[in-house]
Amino acid sequence: MSSITIPEFEKSTTRLAVKLNANGERSVLQGHPWVFENSIEKINKDGKSGDVAVIFRKRDNAFIGVGLYDASSPIRIKMLHHGEPKTINSAFFQSKIDAAFKKRASLLKTNTTGYRLLFGENDGFPGLIADVYANVLVIKVYSEIWLGYIKDITEMLITISNVETVVMRLSRNLQQADFGLVDGSVIYGTLENEVVKFIEHGVHFSANVIKGHKTGYFLDHRENRRRVGKLSTGKTVLDVFSYAGGFSVHALANHAKEVTSLDISKQALEIALENGRLNDYTGKHHIIAGDAFAEMEQLIQSGKTFDVVVIDPPSFAKQQSEIQLAKKKYAQLAQLGEKLTAKGGMLVLASCSSRIIADAFFDVNKATLSQAKRRYTLVLKTQHDSDHPISFPEGAYLKCGYYQLD
Repeated sequence: MSSITIPEFEKSTTRLAVKLNANGERSVLQGHPWVFENSIEKINKDGKSGDVAVIFRKRDNAFIGVGLYDASSPIRIKMLHHGEPKTINSAFFQSKIDAAFKKRASLLKTNTTGYRLLFGENDGFPGLIADVYANVLVIKVYSEIWLGYIKDITEMLITISNVETVVMRLSRNLQQADFGLVDGSVIYGTLENEVVKFIEHGVHFSANVIKGHKTGYFLDHRENRRRVGKLSTGKTVLDVFSYAGGFSVHALANHAKEVTSLDISKQALEIALENGRLNDYTGKHHIIAGDAFAEMEQLIQSGKTFDVVVIDPPSFAKQQSEIQLAKKKYAQLAQLGEKLTAKGGMLVLASCSSRIIADAFFDVNKATLSQAKRRYTLVLKTQHDSDHPISFPEGAYLKCGYYQLD
């Protein structure tokens, strides 16, 4: 293996002994991966980011879990393990990576070369994401707790995924800190083109692994995209908040008659057109650049309807105070989407706001669609694809409903 070019970060040898208040303790005993600052009742010394925090139960000093201390986050301890005592070493992380790769085995038997290998907390790596696009691995680091371990973990990920190149992406707070790391740097192998081509269930796509959102693409909707593609044969399709054309391209590849991609970003729409061209298709691909709400109103005014309408907005509720406004926006989108869905058509409504729980999202859609003067059937509810496993409530951010309208 050629060398990984990142600064040498020392692993902390400090062990913190931690006791929590009743709520914090209950949360750890239930397997939750986050310990908030205000849950810590007692700690034996001042902690620094990357220290190993061992949590003991108050009543009998029994070991109940171990995590990494994060001095710069309100989530003060990111949990790595719950239950019996464990040593945090290379063998520990290797077993976690092996288990994560095993969960992706069935997906990797399909004609798919773009997948999430590590999904943060849900795979036991809080604050760390690893996505594979063909022979390129993109690691996104959200917390400095990983700096002492990142070289070892990267080597393990290269070996198991058999990639040739590794790109490191950093969260905004890490980009602003002076750790000697650069967002978008190639830390292993060579990258001939920042736009990397990959395959999703036989459909061709590209991801900009240096400048694209997150790691370059949104992989969580893969199964929904495949399903929408199958629904779109011979149909007219509207893909709202299309970004790089995930749903649009699957529809085109499955011989949709006409596909319209709507997004506020002209740059994203150019990528959507390019992604479409990576595949053989005979339908027409139109783009509309503008505010989704205003452009949907415009389409309604012009009397346009579509056989399949997909509405997959960005997160509307980044914090608790935004929940009510987010629900209003989801209701508005359901209302606009219903008016744009042709007789007998399918309206697909999605949400990636983790603060809006699935039941609340489906309740908003139900209340809105029930006011329309037509019958509807909720055909299917879905979550993320299999490479985005869910291990705690906040991990289940994605929800999607398929509504058949007559």
